Amino acid sequence: TGAQQSVTVANPVSGASPDLLPHFQLEPEDVYIVKNKAVSLACRATPATQIYFKCNGEWVHQGDHVTEHSTDRGTGLPVMEVRIEVTRQQVEKIFGLEEYWCQCVAWSSSGTTKSQKAFVRIAYLRKNFEQEPTAREVSIEQGIVLPCRPPEGIPPAEVEWLRNEELVDPALDANVYVTPEHSLVLRQARLADTANYTCVAKNIVARRRSASAAITVYVNGGWSTWTQWSSCSTSCGRGWQKRSRTCTNPTPLNGGAFCEGQNVQKTACTTLCPVDGAWSEWSKWSVCGAECTHWRSRECSEPAPRNGGRDCHGPELDTRNCTSELCSHAAPGAEDVALYVGLVAVAVCLVLLLLVGVLVYCRKKGGLDADVADSSILTAGFQPVSIKPSKADNPSLLTIQPDLSTATMTYQGSLCPRQDGPAKLQLPNGHLLSPLGAGRHTLHHSSPAAEGADFVARLSTQSYFRSLPRGMTNMAYGTFNFLGGRLMIPNTGISLLIPPDAIPRGKIYEVYLTLHKQEEVRLPLAGCQTLLSPIVSCGPPGVLLTRPAILAMGHCVEASAENWSIRLKKQSCEGTWEDVLQLGAEPCTELYYCQLEAQACYIFTEQLGRFALVGESLSMAASKRLKLVLFAPAACPSLEYNIRVYCLSDTQDVLKEVIQLEKQLGGQLIGAPRVLHFKDSYHNLRLSIHDMPSSLWKSKLLASYQEIPFYHIWSGLQPFLHCTFTLERLSPSTCELACKIWVWQVEGDGQSFTVNFNISKDTRFSDWLVPDSEVGAPALVGPSAFKIPFLIRQKIISSLDPPGTRGADWRMLAQKLNLDSHLSFFASKPSPTAMILNLWEARHFPNGNLSQLAAAVAEVGKQDGALFAVSEAEC
Repeated sequence: TGAQQSVTVANPVSGASPDLLPHFQLEPEDVYIVKNKAVSLACRATPATQIYFKCNGEWVHQGDHVTEHSTDRGTGLPVMEVRIEVTRQQVEKIFGLEEYWCQCVAWSSSGTTKSQKAFVRIAYLRKNFEQEPTAREVSIEQGIVLPCRPPEGIPPAEVEWLRNEELVDPALDANVYVTPEHSLVLRQARLADTANYTCVAKNIVARRRSASAAITVYVNGGWSTWTQWSSCSTSCGRGWQKRSRTCTNPTPLNGGAFCEGQNVQKTACTTLCPVDGAWSEWSKWSVCGAECTHWRSRECSEPAPRNGGRDCHGPELDTRNCTSELCSHAAPGAEDVALYVGLVAVAVCLVLLLLVGVLVYCRKKGGLDADVADSSILTAGFQPVSIKPSKADNPSLLTIQPDLSTATMTYQGSLCPRQDGPAKLQLPNGHLLSPLGAGRHTLHHSSPAAEGADFVARLSTQSYFRSLPRGMTNMAYGTFNFLGGRLMIPNTGISLLIPPDAIPRGKIYEVYLTLHKQEEVRLPLAGCQTLLSPIVSCGPPGVLLTRPAILAMGHCVEASAENWSIRLKKQSCEGTWEDVLQLGAEPCTELYYCQLEAQACYIFTEQLGRFALVGESLSMAASKRLKLVLFAPAACPSLEYNIRVYCLSDTQDVLKEVIQLEKQLGGQLIGAPRVLHFKDSYHNLRLSIHDMPSSLWKSKLLASYQEIPFYHIWSGLQPFLHCTFTLERLSPSTCELACKIWVWQVEGDGQSFTVNFNISKDTRFSDWLVPDSEVGAPALVGPSAFKIPFLIRQKIISSLDPPGTRGADWRMLAQKLNLDSHLSFFASKPSPTAMILNLWEARHFPNGNLSQLAAAVAEVGKQDGALFAVSEAEC
């Protein structure tokens, strides 16, 4: 074939214009083969007698050429145009040796001319990016560079960027540009730049998308300027003044860090005390004057009033009649003096008679009105009253008169003692709170506890179920009616008491009690606020209760009014947290009340929901209780040995979680937990290890101590903070370790404890610290949920609710049980005695001492003169 072509080329067609070399009007250009489609190459020359293509040094077969002849209208010279097609197979034959190229060769009578080379390449675009953008979180105004290296391809891929699926155009946004290496650069991050970014590579073959990279632009909080110092807390002497600031300059956004530091500052101040003026001694009487008078004077100077003190009250000048040899007027007659004295005596007698009449009337009215509450005491908060025995001639005398101008409370009965006639507390001779005799009084609950699967299935249909944990480990549930009952989450100190008659008769409620982990619920805390208790839900929300239920849970605060402001928070249906009660202040609603004890709080609530106890420190003396717990592996198969020191909030629920976690890790409890009082002093917690035998062990800790930041501990939102001490034994035969662990707050009160234990491959995990204060079923329904028998409870309530003689009623029972600080709350309820017994049940179940309660009730009965004369048959 090549020989034939050479012959053909050597004999060009005659008739071409002489003395002209051919020149190309159209030369072949580079092309790309897309998939399996052939490409066409063309060239056109004048004057030309022959045109052929040569590809990779070889002539293309004459039959593969498509030739067209024409004449140039301007010059009249002949024009020849030739086309060929190149297939993918032709290019792939020489793949790897060199690039495939083609060029035209044109002939005329004067000679030949060659065109430029046109390269034919197979176009492609790989699927995988060489580098994709990655998600980032950046601070506002920080620069951002999102790299993108597109997949390999021919021709090279062009790159464009998408922000939330919209094209990013640097020409429209001066804050954005794309580098020659295809990276997207944001000069200064803005909040509007928070989006998903995608790198898109494309050429004539395909269009590829990278994985989307989420860019979050956050704003760290900044403090506002301090407010002016408040006025001094006391108007006289040493006091406190404070100022505050807010984390709003700017407000944290998109997960930005909250402001570090305290939002309230306190400082001591001293206010000058007002000094009231006092009179000096009277001067000597002056000489008797011509008008038979003489005078004396005094000054307000001992001391003189200052700092806003009151001026002296009374006259500065005193005058009186006198007699003297120089007096020219006679003294008044004796008969005039007697007349004046008689008139004054009559007036005084009339006033005294009027006062006696008013007092007698008021006391008679107070003795007859048995159902009017002393509302002046209730509305102002109950203050302890010194009650004196009433006189025999006036048994109805009240030590404090009721204020009839205010509305009476729900509880009908006076807070002041009075005589009520015959004794009313008739109880059996035998044990006061002994169980009722068999066959006489039987109480049943109408509905058994729901099965777990059925209960969760029904619960999942409710909208509020989405916010509850999915596991059943920290949940208790049951079905209750008017007899009430109790829910408990074992080993957490959390329980819910539903007293009798709290659920309306004829109603049956499925009630749950849930403990939340801190990471499940977002509880916003501001400034120096801290979480003091677990976050607990009881529900379902919207349940109608006619008596307050009592939610019991632990806390970790060393409470004192001067160091803490403690609030009960409840989450609303919209998900926001609201303050429903401030402890120590007068409650603004009767729906909630909280009794705070040393390690537990008891919340009275008529509305079920999600609750938490939050505190705000008022001084650096405020402290929280931390529980320090040590765990180590039960066995030591390698040379390394780890000791983990947990710093937990001192509540049973957190300890339970850590124990379960360590059980999965194969850890063993070392020694008894210790309590550390962690103060609001902004100082971190430090931990160090000492006194190890250096010939047997060495510590792998590079620093002399480890440190846990103050705010990580103080917030209470990170429950499982711990440090790990990694030790290495120098010999595999070493199986004993004695060391000392020190834990202290920097510049605070240091505390330490010593640990001595043995390590052996045969050691077994056994010594768990499991709280045993709560035992029994998680749900108890009806009488089984209460220590006090139902009918005995009703008899105590009916006997002690009405006011008794010499205060022998529910008030004295509260005093005997050390609950007299809550009298105003008990008095606001229809049955104060029921509230006291409910609180006793919540505090003492299941290990309460009924004998002590019986003794307290008996002492109240003796004060009332009651005789326990009911026979055993009547019991």
